Amino acid sequence: MKTLLFRSFVGICFGALVMVLTCFGVIGFGDVTSLDSGIFVKNAIGCLLCGWFFSTATILFEIEKWSLLSQTILHFLSVSILYFLLSFFVGWIPFSLKGLVTGIGIFLPFYVIIWIVFYLYFRYQVKILNDGLDKRGN
Repeated sequence: MKTLLFRSFVGICFGALVMVLTCFGVIGFGDVTSLDSGIFVKNAIGCLLCGWFFSTATILFEIEKWSLLSQTILHFLSVSILYFLLSFFVGWIPFSLKGLVTGIGIFLPFYVIIWIVFYLYFRYQVKILNDGLDKRGN
């Protein structure tokens, strides 16, 4: 439960950071002088929820009796379904076949790249831990 609460907090904070940086970018680099409060709140809630479910869904990777493939498939399905439902509702992706195909075309490469980066990072962490155990054993 403690892990879930911590990941929820981190995910919500990350979603808030993404929202603030996006607003800075839109205002700083776009042709926008003011923000519509209704649209802002809708997008902010979307970013917070997105950060929350992406961060908490990583708990699936801690179920040791499942293979990495099973964990990845379940994680991918859960976050992609939630993401696309949220994206259609908030308006990030138009509710059409073209919008869905474009959204998938953007989502999939990002998911794969982020998955590979985390895989390599945790593989490196395991190597460091194993090297430390080897040194202690000698």
